[in-house]
Amino acid sequence: MRILLTGAAGFIGWKTAELFLREGHQVLGVDNLNDYYDPNLKRYRLEGLKKEENFSFVQGDVEDRDHMDALFKRFQPDAVVNLAARAGVRASLKDPFVYMSTNAVGTLNLLELCKKYSVEKFVLASTSSIYAGQPTPFREDLPVNEPISPYAASKKAAEVMCYTYHYLYGIDVSVVRYFTVYGPAGRPDMSCFIFIKRILQGRPITVYGDGNQERDFTYVDDIARGTLLATYKRVGYQIINLGNNKPHRLMEMIELIEKYTEKEAEIEYKPFHKADLKKTWADIEKAKRLLGWTPTVELEEGIKRTVEWFKENWELVKRLKEWED
Repeated sequence: MRILLTGAAGFIGWKTAELFLREGHQVLGVDNLNDYYDPNLKRYRLEGLKKEENFSFVQGDVEDRDHMDALFKRFQPDAVVNLAARAGVRASLKDPFVYMSTNAVGTLNLLELCKKYSVEKFVLASTSSIYAGQPTPFREDLPVNEPISPYAASKKAAEVMCYTYHYLYGIDVSVVRYFTVYGPAGRPDMSCFIFIKRILQGRPITVYGDGNQERDFTYVDDIARGTLLATYKRVGYQIINLGNNKPHRLMEMIELIEKYTEKEAEIEYKPFHKADLKKTWADIEKAKRLLGWTPTVELEEGIKRTVEWFKENWELVKRLKEWED
C-alpha cells in the first residue's frame, strides 16, 4: 500500500510508520515539526525512519490545504492515517484556537482531499479524553456529547466530520481512540516522560491531586500495531478503543519508575485540574472482535523499557528543552 501518514515525527506516528515499513508498505510521512515540545526529539525519531528505502518525508502542515493537495496529487495514497494533532488537555485551555485549527480543520482538509483523489481508507487518531463524565469501562457507544476540554471538543469535531464524509462519499473510516500512550522517546508533556527525567535528575515531580487517579496506560508498540490493523480493516465507519484494559493508579506508575531508576521520587502535590479525568479504562472488546487486537505489554515491562531508553539516550534527553505546563 501507499500510505500517507501525518504526524510522522510524533510519538505514535513514528512507531506506526516503523510497522508499516516493516510490512513492506510505502510511506510518505508528513509533519510540521512544530515547537509544542522540543523538535529535536521529533528529529531523533525521524533519523531512523529516513534510513528506510520505502520512507519519504515532507515537512508540511495539515492546515495548509494547497500543500497537502500537491502531496496527494504526487503520491496518490491508498490510505491516509491522520496522526497529526495538537494534544494535551491543559495546554488546550491556553490556546483553543490552534487545537480546533489543527485537529478539526486539518482533518476536514484531509477528508476533502480523500474525496477529491478517491482515497478509500481513512484512519483518525482520537482520544479517551472524549469520555469525560461517562461510566467506566468506556465503551465506544457511550453518548460522548459533553467534552470538558478544547482538546476533547476538537477531537469530537474531527470524529463527527469523518462520519459525514463516510456517509456522503463512502470513505471507509476507522477512528481509533487512544488511552494514555507511553514508552521510549515519548511525548515530553506526558507525566511518564516528565517523571522519569526529573527522578533521574534528583528533582521534584508534581502530582495534580492525590495520585490515586487512574489511567489505562498503553504501551506505544501496542498502539501502533492497533493503528496498523485498523488501516487494513474495512469497517464502513467505526470508533475503536485502543487501551490496555487495566487501569493503574498514577502512584503505581511512580513506584515502578522509582524501582527501575533506583531513585526515590520527591513529590509536590497540587490541586486536581478540573479538565482532567479521574479514571480512564478502555473496553476493548470491539478491537478484539474487529481487528483481532489485544495489548501485550504490561505496565511494569513498559516502564522498564522506557527507563532503559532514558538511560541509553541520556545525552539527548538532558539537552531537550524543558516542558512548561
